[in-house]
Amino acid sequence: MTTRPTPPPREFGGLPPISNEESRLLQEVVEEYCGLSYGIGSPFFLQRRLGPRLAALGLSTFYDYYHYLRYDPAGARELEDAIERLTTHETYLFREQYQLDAFVGEILPELANRLGGSRRLTVWSAGCSTGEEVYTIAMLLREAPRLRGWSLRVVGSDISRKVVARARRGCYGPSSFRTTSAQYQKAYFRDVEGGFEIREDLRAMCSFGQLNLLATDRYHVLGACDVIFCRNVLMYLAPAARARIVEAFYDTLNPGGYLLLGHSESLLNVSTRFDLVHLSNDLVYRRPLPPKTSDR
Repeated sequence: MTTRPTPPPREFGGLPPISNEESRLLQEVVEEYCGLSYGIGSPFFLQRRLGPRLAALGLSTFYDYYHYLRYDPAGARELEDAIERLTTHETYLFREQYQLDAFVGEILPELANRLGGSRRLTVWSAGCSTGEEVYTIAMLLREAPRLRGWSLRVVGSDISRKVVARARRGCYGPSSFRTTSAQYQKAYFRDVEGGFEIREDLRAMCSFGQLNLLATDRYHVLGACDVIFCRNVLMYLAPAARARIVEAFYDTLNPGGYLLLGHSESLLNVSTRFDLVHLSNDLVYRRPLPPKTSDR
């Protein structure tokens, strides 16, 4: 008498467990698309986050889902949804205050001195999530006495269309204000049903767009920037993706422009053209100014 092999147990709504090979293939397609590498290496994590999409699409295995992402005409849009499920968007206003203090106390005065002729300043928040960082930067610029009367622009981008839509709305609950002074909250937000909404005059300084940072050929739509905030993003990317993005940041910054990373991130293992600048309470990166030509 012959016996059939025992099929693998079916879990998560009747789906079979993800295999190591299926996990590897899904990680590969995600990394190719946006560079995301760290934090998605667990097959169990992928099963939990992506399993519901198989059921929604009527697919039987995670290999079928990989094939759908890779070859189906609708795979590109589905890949966006997969990235949405694999990433987290935890943030709040005035996050990492020590770095914001360095931005206000040392970087802005230097920029004000150097750019006083044009009186224009552009800051890009790359990986802005639901927008709290963008509005934080806008408040700090608005409060800077030496920038009064300047043309000030803050651009926020994120790979997630959903969080960009929330950022544009600019309405937040109490958790977003955990480190925000009552002064800022009163001056720049108004009470609405369900939270606090950014005031229109500050919103007018800010713009948002969906952008995959690995799509470096699209950076030109932002225009040249004077400061780039990219905090707690690069740490999740594969080394090759990180290096490519950093080089594109360099080309997007005006000469003398600054790149600010998260407190646990650095470019020590990245070959880069940036200079490392030691501020009083922070380390930041700067695109060098061109050498001055001597008069003859």
